[in-house]
Amino acid sequence: MASYSPAQHQFTPAHCDIVFNRIGYGAMQLAGPHVWGPPKDRAAAVAVLRVAIELGINHIDTSDFYGPHITNQIIREALHPYRDGLTIITKIGFVRGADQSWLPAASPRQLRDAVHDNLRNLGLDVLDVVNLRAPGLEGPDGSSLAEPLTALLQLQQEGLVRHIGLSNVDADQVAEAQRISPIVCVQNHYNLAHRADDALIDTLAAQGIAYVPFFPLGGFSPLQPDTLTQVAVGLHATPMQVALAWLLQRAPNMLVIPGTSSVAHLRENVAAGALRLDAKALAALNTM
Repeated sequence: MASYSPAQHQFTPAHCDIVFNRIGYGAMQLAGPHVWGPPKDRAAAVAVLRVAIELGINHIDTSDFYGPHITNQIIREALHPYRDGLTIITKIGFVRGADQSWLPAASPRQLRDAVHDNLRNLGLDVLDVVNLRAPGLEGPDGSSLAEPLTALLQLQQEGLVRHIGLSNVDADQVAEAQRISPIVCVQNHYNLAHRADDALIDTLAAQGIAYVPFFPLGGFSPLQPDTLTQVAVGLHATPMQVALAWLLQRAPNMLVIPGTSSVAHLRENVAAGALRLDAKALAALNTM
């Protein structure tokens, strides 16, 4: 496979001055099992982050409810002081219960506390992008985002947040949010096997808004990995690389944030940017 740098493909959202290399890094897997507690090997987690930056990744997706606090603290240990051009994107709107549960936390007070937690643990004075993670554990629940988004907008006006994004939302929630504030990105569950957001992706692309899929390889039926593997073998690539390449070719506003705790897998993920899926491969994947 040809050598590749994430800077070869870039996207700058509307209402935003940040140039994103389209392959980023999702930091959730840096925490312990079930995104709880410290990792088994903290030095390895630090190494993954440092190699990610060396490879040309310029945006990291995280949240202070990963761990909780652990992931952001590892990012700070590995990368602070942060190099110019590195964007750290975080999420607020949930907290972790003592039983490791995921609990909605979107009152104005809770959102303010979350922003300050992220600032403190990351060692930042301002957060470049904050995604409001809407309630709904199984996917978007359609609830109004007016109150939490207004609270987040206040934090932006205070200079603690530069840009606002959304996570776990449907098209109606995006439209509601856009009536309140410019939105620079939407982060939702999407991959080859979970394509409910196809129409939303096209709408956002037309508006110049970034779409960031999570779980790029998950939720597949037993037969689908066979198709993915067959395409991968033909391209001398891994199934994950093909899944990532498909996402990158799906739309120009797509930013991918595959997560891993392995430097070897990180290098494979970045190399996926060099893959080009021809019409035959795309046809096979699109009919999965």
